[in-house]
This record gives sequence, structure tokens and C-alpha cells, in this order.
Amino acid sequence: MNRRTIAWSLLAYAACFAAGPVAHAQTYPSRPIKLVVPYSAGGLPDTVARVLSRPLGEALGQSVFVENKPGAGGAVAAATLMQVPADGYTLLVTDGPMLSITPLLTKKMSYDAATDFVPVSLVGKAPLFLVVNQSVKANNLDELIALAKAKPGALNYGSAGTGSIHHLTAEAMNASFGIVMTHVPFKGSANSVPAMIGGQVDMVFASPPSLMGFVKSGQARLLATNSPTRSPLAPQMPALAEKIPGFDFAFNVAVLAKKGTPNDAIARVSNEIAKIVKRPDIIEQLRLAGVDPVGSTPEQLAEALRSEKQRVTDAAARAQLKAE
Repeated sequence: MNRRTIAWSLLAYAACFAAGPVAHAQTYPSRPIKLVVPYSAGGLPDTVARVLSRPLGEALGQSVFVENKPGAGGAVAAATLMQVPADGYTLLVTDGPMLSITPLLTKKMSYDAATDFVPVSLVGKAPLFLVVNQSVKANNLDELIALAKAKPGALNYGSAGTGSIHHLTAEAMNASFGIVMTHVPFKGSANSVPAMIGGQVDMVFASPPSLMGFVKSGQARLLATNSPTRSPLAPQMPALAEKIPGFDFAFNVAVLAKKGTPNDAIARVSNEIAKIVKRPDIIEQLRLAGVDPVGSTPEQLAEALRSEKQRVTDAAARAQLKAE
């Protein structure tokens, strides 16, 4: 082998070596992807993950499966993500409260949402609806506000628990309107909504799937939504933002990755989700679950999470909530 042949062989080897990472990056994904959910099966993030899994797998050419890791305010799911490589093959599907409310109420966090995760895509926004039972003499939001101002503290509202997004929404509404209502916490909407129907509390903020059956039967009256605009789930109902500029307590449902995940993997998943949530069949499934589909870039999700955290932090301060 002459010197020229040796030189060309070395150059070819070097070129292949340099192109290796690019070629590897272009093969993502080359194996199944896991969507980790920090809640039990049947909850909203779990439902969203399962709606996404099949079409996302078809788009990526790999199986996508869901794994539930409930417990400790998301810490179990976070630990799962922290224990695997940052390669885009394990992603987190969660809601805004895990990232914004839980850190406010927990003194010793095992994860830092701001530094341990990176944004991938905002799947959608999950609005809460304000409903009253039939004994409350208010047929619309204006009448409810007038009633609350006439009798400070006489009206009460149920929530899914102290510090829940349901609680913080109500406190933010009360502060904005200058009204006082008594908070009655329950262990989840599965208890607060029946309590409202049974007359134990006057009203609740809750997700559409848990309410609409009672609204249709006439057992509850729908007055407003906590999203920044009217929800397609009930377009006839006003958004609180129509009376309180900037009011937005519909929580985010998002996909996150471990910090250090390659940008190409994040971009690929984000782009596919943005397309998937615009499909009519997926829109229908998400809306049945109580989610208004969005789809976003990682940068847009980062801004949505930052804004959500600021709003709930302000509301938690007004409610005088303390970490435990």
C-alpha cells in the first residue's frame, strides 16, 4: 500500500468517525419510547399519555408505551427519569400542578422541576368549570358575584384539597372580585363534586368530565371557566378572563424530558405531537378527557410553565399556604 492509499484510507476513516454522532442522531428513535406518568391509571395525564401513545408511535416508527409511577407528589416518576440516560427514550407526561404547586407546598423536594427537566411540548390546557348547585340563587356569574358581595362569607365552595388548582383558582377569583367565600377542602374532585350536588357546598371548580353529566341533568348550573378564553368544551359559558383581564388557571398538560436530552430528539417528538393534536380524532378524544389541545414548541412550553408558576405562586401567597 503506497503513501497516497494510506492517506486516503485515514481520511475516509476520520470522515466516518466524525459523521458517527450525526448518523446516530438521525436514527432517533431506534427503539421503544416510554411515557412516564406521575399518577395512577385513569387520571388526566394518564389519559392524555394513552391518547398520544399510539399515534406518536406510528409517527416515530417505534412502540410508545405508558408506565404509571404514582406517589410522593411526582417524586417517584421524577426518580424514574433521573435514573435513565438523557436520550429521549423516557419522557414525562404530567400536569402543571406537579411542577408549580407541589414545590410550593413541599419543604424537601427530591427533584427540581426547573433544572431536572427540559420542555418538549404543551399537549393542551385543562380548564376547570365553575358550577353551583340548584339551590344557589345565581343564574350567571354577575348574579353570583352580587350574591357573594351582599353576604360576605355566607357562600362556600368545595375544592379537591388545600393547595389544589381548584382551591387556588377560587382564591384568585375571590381576590379579583373582592369577595369572600368559605373554603371547604375535600380529598379530590370525586368527593367535592358530589358534595356540591348534595348541597354540602354551594359551588366547586372542577374538570368538565366530572361535571357535565350533572349539568345536563339539571342538578348543577354552569357559570364560567377558568381558562383565558371560552372553552370549546362549553363555548356558551364566559371565561373569567372576560371580567378579570389575564385570568388563567387552566392548567398545562405537558411532555418533558430529562435535562441533557439531545435537541434533535426533543424537536422530533415536539413536532410530531404538534401535528397529532391537530387531528380531528385526537381533538375529540382529548376534549372528552377535558383537555383543549394546543401543541407547542419547547420554547412555548417553557413560557407557559413559567407563567403558570407565577400565577399559582401569587394565588398561594394570597391563600397563605405554607410548605409542609
